[in-house]
Order: sequence, then C-alpha cells, then structure tokens
Amino acid sequence: MKQLLPYGLTLMLAVAAAAAQAQTAPILTPPQAQQQLAKPGVILLDVRTPAEFAAGHLRGARNVNFLSTDFADQVAKLDPNATYVLYCKSGNRSTQAGTLMLQNGFKNVVNAGGFEALKAGGLAAE
Repeated sequence: MKQLLPYGLTLMLAVAAAAAQAQTAPILTPPQAQQQLAKPGVILLDVRTPAEFAAGHLRGARNVNFLSTDFADQVAKLDPNATYVLYCKSGNRSTQAGTLMLQNGFKNVVNAGGFEALKAGGLAAE
C-alpha cells in the first residue's frame, strides 16, 4: 500500500497540471452574456475577421481578428485585469481566443458563443 502512495500522488499532480493548462473560458447563454455586458467596464470582443465584423456585429463590440497573424500582439495591448466577453461566428474561435487569453494571464474572460445565436437571443446588432 505504501508503494502505491507515490504513484497516486504523482498521478494527482499530473491531472492537476493538465487541468491548469487546459483553462477555457466559461461559456455563457445569450441572457447570461447580456447580463454580463450590462456591468460597467466589461469589454465586448468580436474575434471574427474584419469582413465578418463589417457585415454585422454586436453593438459596442471591438474587432480583434483571431485569425490575424498579429492576434497575440493585439491581445498583449489589452488590460489583463479587465473583464472580456468574446464571441465569433459559432463559438469555436472565441473558445480558442479565450483559452489563449487565460493562458497569458487574463483573469476575467468569458465566451458568449456565436453571433447569430446572440442576435437571436436579443442582443443588439449593428
């Protein structure tokens, strides 16, 4: 039994390390996103391409293109202590962007999912 203790401890540490590396931003429903955006100082980021953004976006959103080669540089200019709500076309890019932001020291990042679902859920678009 004592021989198993080091292996069990090693396994627990490995699982904890993997969970820490696999940080992902919580996913919000449209009503939850709307609630979050009603708070002062929350920043809405649309991580779609500029063409997608120009075709329509949520009111008040800033465009930071996840597919751009300088995405990491653009994110590095943001305040890591601010609260961010991210969205894209389907939720895939916003998931990846949120994970990257969390791994780079951002504290408050949530994923609101896809643009069309957010519009259908009552969020204002332009």
